[in-house]
Amino acid sequence: MRVLVAEDHRVLARTVAAGLRRQAMAVDVAHTGDQAERMCLLTAYDVLILDRDLPVMSGDEVCSRLRELVDPPRILMLTAACELTDKVYGLTVLGADDYLAKPFEFAELVARVRTLSRRAPKPPPAVLRFGDITLDGTRREASVGGRSLELTPKEFAVLHLLLCAAGEPVPHDELVRTVWDEHLDPRTSAVRATVSRLRGKLGDPDLIAADKGAGYRLCD
Repeated sequence: MRVLVAEDHRVLARTVAAGLRRQAMAVDVAHTGDQAERMCLLTAYDVLILDRDLPVMSGDEVCSRLRELVDPPRILMLTAACELTDKVYGLTVLGADDYLAKPFEFAELVARVRTLSRRAPKPPPAVLRFGDITLDGTRREASVGGRSLELTPKEFAVLHLLLCAAGEPVPHDELVRTVWDEHLDPRTSAVRATVSRLRGKLGDPDLIAADKGAGYRLCD
């Protein structure tokens, strides 16, 4: 899942982004409304966490403009205004998909983001299988040959993407775009190192093949 956090309070934005990354989400951050709109036009985000009180362009305007896109992200609007009329306005007039008042509990924010992502068209099944590998996205559990795997958030996300591809190659650029975020230098060895650790945890025989020029794929 790829998420954009549009929040001008930099400490809050950094805290929310760090917490979502620990939930195996790829997270980018914008601090102004015009930046958030521009990033959504360039990147297909699953969910946009949008503060209403953004500088340069308000969150209200960002929400209205993004709703004109053919395939807009799901929008979770954050605001200190928690009156019922504010919620109704955000959901019905502006077209937000969900509404969360500040201050909020982080666990509730995560639950709402996951719920919004499930509303997206054609979500992958909760339980994915390929050969001896099983991954339960809801329980966040993975196993191979019945043996439970202890995976980091990045390893879990990479395995999830490979399972969604069902044996077809997943390009390096897609792994970077989906599992990491805009700050990862594509020239670094982060993807290769994560795949290498995942290979080791899956055990022998090697279940991940590297196709030169095509990316990585699962082997049965």
